[in-house]
Amino acid sequence: MNMKNDMAFIIGDRMNLYEHQSTVNPNMPLRDLFYIAKEYQSLVENRDLYSNKRISLPTPSFVVFYNGTVKQDDVAEYKLSDSFAVQEEEPALELKVKQYNIGFGHNCELLEKCRKLGEYSLFVDRVRVHIDEGLSLQEAIELAINECIREGVLEEFLRKNRAEAIEVCIFSYDEEKHIRIMREEAFEDGFEQGIERGIEQGIEQGEQRGASRVITQAIRDMLEFGVSKEVICTKYPEEEVEKVLHEFV
Repeated sequence: MNMKNDMAFIIGDRMNLYEHQSTVNPNMPLRDLFYIAKEYQSLVENRDLYSNKRISLPTPSFVVFYNGTVKQDDVAEYKLSDSFAVQEEEPALELKVKQYNIGFGHNCELLEKCRKLGEYSLFVDRVRVHIDEGLSLQEAIELAINECIREGVLEEFLRKNRAEAIEVCIFSYDEEKHIRIMREEAFEDGFEQGIERGIEQGIEQGEQRGASRVITQAIRDMLEFGVSKEVICTKYPEEEVEKVLHEFV
């Protein structure tokens, strides 16, 4: 849940900022604005911003690879100006983020050209299919990994980084589930509280309670799956992890 950039790299005179998302996030332009500002600041840290010579900057490109379950077009664009309180034809500040849906069955040409991305899409789809079939998260991931290795899908990576792949899957699935359930419980709990204290306050309290329950369950699942405390603490607050650990003693 912590805000950090997945990947930033420069090729030639272009700076590319890539993000992977399993949930729809219309605030990506604002997040990328923070990212690119930090990147540019580091690049010109020892340059004179008050010089009469223009400082050359690498041209930015903002891309999101989306593989969530909410239906999305193959290609979508989010603009920073869409968030402005006052809409203008030519906003003084703009940032555009291109979102590519890499869910299985989408952007086939792109996934064919980038084989690893296509294989990743297939792997994630296998995990979700097995979960829909009634398997637990652990069983679904293990089965998907075994199938992909047998079929030559991400074979080398999965053989060398099996544990890491499992942790990434758990993180991704928990975050997606966390956001979905939090919204559902926020509505239910918030509506009940809203009867007595007003709709707005009720929804806010519902979100907090719903989020707390989902985080606790996610930590329990990861502990039962054998994920270390150190790894879990990179995803969730340490005090929450300690509370759940106390239950396991």
